[in-house]
Amino acid sequence: MTVEDVKRTENSKALMLANEAMVRAALEADVKVVAFYPGSPVSEIMDTFSEVVDHFGDFKMEISANEKVALETVAGASMAGVRSLTAMKSVGMNVASDAMFSIAYTGLKAGCVVIMADDPYAHSSQSEQDSRYFGEAAYVPLIEPANSQEAYEMVKWAFEVSEKYRTLVLLRTTTRVNHARSMTQLGDMNRTPFERKKWKDVKDQYFTVGAVARELKIKLLKKREAMKEQFENSQFNKIDEGEGETGIITSGVCYLHTKEAMRNLGVSLPVLKIGTINPLPESKISRFMKDLDTVIIVEELSPYLETRITALAKDVNPSLRIVGKRDGSFSEALEYNVPIVEKVIATTLGVDTSVDYNRYLERAAELKRDLPERVPVFCPGCPHRGTLWAFRQALTRLRIRDDIVFNNDIGCYSMAFLPPNEFSDSMLAMGASLGISAGMSLVLEDKVIAMVGDSTLYHAALPGIVNLIHHNSNVTLFVLDNSVTAMTGQQYNPNTPFDAGGRSARKIDMDKLFEALGADSVTVIDPYQTRDCIDPIKEAIGRDGFNVIISRRECALYGDRLKKSRGERIPRSENDKETCRNIYACVKEFYCPAITIDESDYKIMIMETLCDGCLECRQVCPVDAPRHIVGR
Repeated sequence: MTVEDVKRTENSKALMLANEAMVRAALEADVKVVAFYPGSPVSEIMDTFSEVVDHFGDFKMEISANEKVALETVAGASMAGVRSLTAMKSVGMNVASDAMFSIAYTGLKAGCVVIMADDPYAHSSQSEQDSRYFGEAAYVPLIEPANSQEAYEMVKWAFEVSEKYRTLVLLRTTTRVNHARSMTQLGDMNRTPFERKKWKDVKDQYFTVGAVARELKIKLLKKREAMKEQFENSQFNKIDEGEGETGIITSGVCYLHTKEAMRNLGVSLPVLKIGTINPLPESKISRFMKDLDTVIIVEELSPYLETRITALAKDVNPSLRIVGKRDGSFSEALEYNVPIVEKVIATTLGVDTSVDYNRYLERAAELKRDLPERVPVFCPGCPHRGTLWAFRQALTRLRIRDDIVFNNDIGCYSMAFLPPNEFSDSMLAMGASLGISAGMSLVLEDKVIAMVGDSTLYHAALPGIVNLIHHNSNVTLFVLDNSVTAMTGQQYNPNTPFDAGGRSARKIDMDKLFEALGADSVTVIDPYQTRDCIDPIKEAIGRDGFNVIISRRECALYGDRLKKSRGERIPRSENDKETCRNIYACVKEFYCPAITIDESDYKIMIMETLCDGCLECRQVCPVDAPRHIVGR
């Protein structure tokens, strides 16, 4: 798939990621305002919209400071009378939920859809959150697709549901769905021009407090009841006929695992696939399991469906055997796959699995023991590498390595807990390093140090910073200013002079911001001049009060993009073997993936295909062996 498939006007089929299919569906639904904060596994939604915003020119897009602001932005657009959409990962919904619960009460005018993605196995998240509970808790509809085609269809349907019931609609995905690619049947692209409206023509009341909130809650409950019939008969809840007295109830990607597992076993059990998670199609579920002896419930993470189906079975089929998480058949942890599902189905039916999966797993574990450990590392040229090296040297020279507490945050720099740095006494959530540091500074004798990136700074760290300054806290803050939200794909943020589609935007002056807030000192360092960073870091750490160290150098990948756009060649480095003394400081202390050892002479060798030409390694080398050569 290319972005051209999203742009095309005619109906046809295309091979698409679910993330891309949902963008296409929103465009077909004539969405007019979109806003996002990037986060895997939904970053491609934001990136795809950004790529086509100028092509269509008939919708507005913002890259917001955080998910709460993004949700409020699209909600405001809906209140003003145009269709809107945002997408966020599970922990992003935690940030946005404060606004989301109030928006659920007030309702909206035009269609408003929120895509939220859970991350079983925590591929790129700090927890395996199950966000299905948000729909039920907020009394808003929640639907869940199994593949790209359903994701596409559900987005278009979600806009209709949103407008019919004047409600926010949540569309929940998981990583495996977001990043799966399949053929998707597209519809016609019938866009309309973007036109500004007058508030007097669309205005309504959108506030909730006290007596108003109590009235809105009653209306919200009636709204949910009105949805139930439509959700019962939704095309996204379907029964696959089968044989036997054992059935399966499932949803999302687990439906695909279930179908493949049954094919492997050569069985055809009746399957109920649920697409409308809230409100649940209770009547359909009851009819499905009424005459069964056993129901296998296949769902990742929490026993959300199982708990509710168990309650229904009490009245519908009290003797029903339920196989799921509560009886230990499935785990509440990690991501499911075909072997996991197949083994449970086989055990329930009393048959053998199609292959001996345990034997393969044992063999894989045996082979894995012979593999060297591969620790994640920063990209070649990453400025964080130099910052952390200089930080280590400063602590060593101050002789306080064991007398500090280091509160890390969420970003590429989260890898500071890995060798060779092995920092991080805490790492919880975006911006949490500041609040954690506030509490620790009240109790500990040790020096408290926090670290955030520029994107995290504007996302969630500012309230914590204000709190620390207001209370005269003795905390040192590192801000890693690399110009973009690097970890999720170099998206722009308030520290970048661009917005969606590369359009010009006002960059926040970080130095003046800290000065205006009242930081006791602001020190700016260049991590590429690594040796020169040591003394300024020492001095900042040694001061009392709230002191800020801004390590300023653009993300290496982003910098390379800028160089290429300007027609500049990217320099690379090589090791001067005559100068090299086999000290290996660059290997032992720097962990740059471009540096290896030449087995012919055991000298350091810098791989041309990986080197970014930053020469940070020269700063680490005691004899200055690495040097620049002609760029590529």
